[in-house]
Amino acid sequence: MRKQYKEKISGYHNWDQLDHAEEYILYPHNLGADMSLDETCLSNGDAYTILTNKAAHGRQGALVAMVRGVASDVVSAVLKKIPFSMRLKVKTITTDLSSAMMLTARNAFPAASLINDRFHVQQLISEAIDQLRIRHRWEVLEAENKAIREHRAKRKDAKTKEERELIGKWEPERMSNGETLPQIMARSRHIILKHKSNWNEQQCSRAKILFDKFPDLETAYNLFLKLVEIFNKRSIPAVARLNLAKWYNEVEAFGDNHFNKVLETFENHNTTIINYFEQRLTNASAESFNAKIKAFRTQFRGVGDIKFFMFRLATLYA
Repeated sequence: MRKQYKEKISGYHNWDQLDHAEEYILYPHNLGADMSLDETCLSNGDAYTILTNKAAHGRQGALVAMVRGVASDVVSAVLKKIPFSMRLKVKTITTDLSSAMMLTARNAFPAASLINDRFHVQQLISEAIDQLRIRHRWEVLEAENKAIREHRAKRKDAKTKEERELIGKWEPERMSNGETLPQIMARSRHIILKHKSNWNEQQCSRAKILFDKFPDLETAYNLFLKLVEIFNKRSIPAVARLNLAKWYNEVEAFGDNHFNKVLETFENHNTTIINYFEQRLTNASAESFNAKIKAFRTQFRGVGDIKFFMFRLATLYA
């Protein structure tokens, strides 16, 4: 049935983009004022850059271009096939923090304001917190291994069976919620990667123990919450810039190496991060479209025929 659809019913062989579909597909008429730029993988790690129109809300008319690769010169060359007068009508483009993606946007759409997606910005600080958690987790595991070694040595040095029985078998220390500290360290990843307002009761008790044991983790997590609060406030760009500057000072005072690297990234993209506060546009529509592509790929158990897969995408979304 699928073969009959492809060969006879669909009109695939008369598709005007069939010759170059494996490398790119392009629909300039779907271009709008507010665009999103993202990337996805189709098969074997083959990355494609996707340009979508926010106004279509992930439905038909959303897909403007899909280009094989993420290299700026390759993607820009395809996007420049769109008439210059049409490209000048693009007012905003949201992207992640990828330098290649931002260079592509600047090259292809010189009149557009470039915006870094706030959720990618927040994700970067979340990853820095997680690195701190992982570092403490290794410390906890090392302390537990040391305690086990000492316990075994103590039993080994016991001169009688009664002394060994008195020493007993090694048991890990249980925290107030019944979990061991290594268990808490392993299970707390999902705590620090989301807002505390979304924690359940079990996660709240786990977080209290975690932050009591490692106050620097609590400080780091509070820095994340302050950043989220800055983005949530409906501030004008000038006020947001001031709030972020104060936040930068707090991060510098915290003094963690991973956080300093995040701070450097933020400072390098300061203007494009601040641009979010103009219209509060995010890359959520692009992420949603990306999820639809992945679901579509799963439905067909992978992408065996790239050209036909691109045809199906174009039929639905272009």
